[in-house]
Amino acid sequence: MKITILSTIYPLRGGIAHFNGLLYKELSKQHEVKAITFSRQYPSLFFPGKSQLEEENVAEKIPSEVIVDSINPFNWIKIGKRIKRDSPDLLVFKYWMPFFAPCFGIISRIAKKNKKTKALVICDNVIPHERKPGDISLTKYFFKFVDYFILLSEKVKTDLLTLLPTAKCKVIPHPVYSNFGEGILKEEAKKKLNLQDDKLCLFFGFIRDYKGLDVLLEAMADVKNKLDVKLIIAGEFYSNKEKYLDLINKFDLKNNVHLFTDFIPTSDVKYYFSASDVVILPYKDATQSGIVQIAMNFRKPIIAANVGGLGEVVHDNKTGFIVDAKNPSQLAGAILRFYNENKEEEFTRNTELELEKYSWKKFVEGIFELTNS
Repeated sequence: MKITILSTIYPLRGGIAHFNGLLYKELSKQHEVKAITFSRQYPSLFFPGKSQLEEENVAEKIPSEVIVDSINPFNWIKIGKRIKRDSPDLLVFKYWMPFFAPCFGIISRIAKKNKKTKALVICDNVIPHERKPGDISLTKYFFKFVDYFILLSEKVKTDLLTLLPTAKCKVIPHPVYSNFGEGILKEEAKKKLNLQDDKLCLFFGFIRDYKGLDVLLEAMADVKNKLDVKLIIAGEFYSNKEKYLDLINKFDLKNNVHLFTDFIPTSDVKYYFSASDVVILPYKDATQSGIVQIAMNFRKPIIAANVGGLGEVVHDNKTGFIVDAKNPSQLAGAILRFYNENKEEEFTRNTELELEKYSWKKFVEGIFELTNS
């Protein structure tokens, strides 16, 4: 089968680019696959990070064409006509925010005029976490030109069917991020990060308000009075940095928090997860999270808020703990219980047993079960 993936992918960076790179590799085992990505993904004015590009010397390179301009309609028409002429059997989009809906919609509408190409979209979200006026209308526009939908959680499926009740769709869990390699010994990882603490929790990923870092910091204020646990915060600030620094001061957490707030390159991710005992996702809102699948790759237990599809992947008191969202007291209790009841070994063992469910082979098989049905 001839397949074109159009989304963020190498040389762009971030979890979605990694996802598409791993999908490209799995599909390429049996199909002819082409990857097309953005020459301009976001206007620099609207991009909160320091760079949109992966560090070339450490990235796993994917042979992509860097040709899509997210804000140029003439470019969209050109790309659509090109894909129409190329006539792939399947045009795959990865969709996570309505900003891209006009671009994807026009490209898909034009490409499908060849009467051969079918469009499939893999949805991280249908309704965005930080919703703005016009988001639903833009999403509906793009989805008019999509034949198949892959949803990464039941929550996303519910959102999709609210907007498009007749959508041909299938839920397939987010596969494990295997591109970060194997974990290393905990003490070796701590030495690399210059850490000497006995008990370490991890908050990882871009820092945005919906991810609930403020809730976790309030929980840590409770935890530190009862147990010597330290928190690693690893990831760039995509929200107001001062807000979180003020909370660290307010709760007197300077000696209980380790800040690593530059972008974490792919080659260094293993150090933060390997050094940690447990990964914490205190999200206020979510559909699912790629951080869960990075944690699973490193066989790490997870404490997560009960939002979106997180409870579909994190099994309470089996691979981690599920707590109520926006509840720092309950989150603190789960962290204390994790250590006081020595849950790390048990949860790690159970996580290893879950990994087969989240292989890229199963994900791709699920795609073709949908498109061939």
